[in-house]
Amino acid sequence: MSGHSKWSTIKHKKGAADAKRGKIFTKLIKEITVAARLGGGDANANPRLRTAIAAAKEQNMPQDNINRAIKKGTGELEGASYEEITYEGYGPGGVAILIEVMTDNKNRTVGEIRALLGKNGGNMGENGCVNWIFEKKGLILVKSDAMDEDAMMELALEAGADDMQNTGEQYEITTSMENFETVHQALKDKNVPTEFAEITAIPQNTVPVDEQNGRAVLKLMDLLDDHDDVQKAYSNFDIPEEVMAAIDESA
Repeated sequence: MSGHSKWSTIKHKKGAADAKRGKIFTKLIKEITVAARLGGGDANANPRLRTAIAAAKEQNMPQDNINRAIKKGTGELEGASYEEITYEGYGPGGVAILIEVMTDNKNRTVGEIRALLGKNGGNMGENGCVNWIFEKKGLILVKSDAMDEDAMMELALEAGADDMQNTGEQYEITTSMENFETVHQALKDKNVPTEFAEITAIPQNTVPVDEQNGRAVLKLMDLLDDHDDVQKAYSNFDIPEEVMAAIDESA
């Protein structure tokens, strides 16, 4: 179970909890604001904004919240000015970690992220140390009982997907960043429910971890995901199924 797909699934399940709702909204509002600032407030002409709005709507964010975030980005309303920064480092077992943040206080955030990594079996690395491992792709997860595998493969590839893998419980559909929206919409048009759909960073190689390091890296990823300034955190850990089963059993 590699870092990109397993962590995406875990986050999806965790994100369903009401306690996480406010934090998810905060991250989505930041993304909408920055997308509007960089590319304008017209979603039809701004793919990043369009994707951010779609993600917000999937989380049932009220339209008023979305509109305010856009206006803050375009300067029609006052709001904090966020800076986008990517931090790179390593976690338990030597796994690579890529952290995308949006912050209005760079000095505070870098100190907190460095401390968080250091206290949980990781460390901050130099710029470029792990970024090369990851490739930005669209990732869509669909339950494998949603459609016959051959039919799903045909639908995904015809819509422009790069690949589809059957992991047993799920179909993992990967797309280019450019084709992500088209493929996602094609699934919606066929009433295929998706468990997870977003632009993500997929590792080109993975690092297998044992149960001890598996627990530690999942804890670290959870803490990073829970940090207010972290938008996305990615890793290239690979947890064997039997190890993941043992972790789940004792959770």
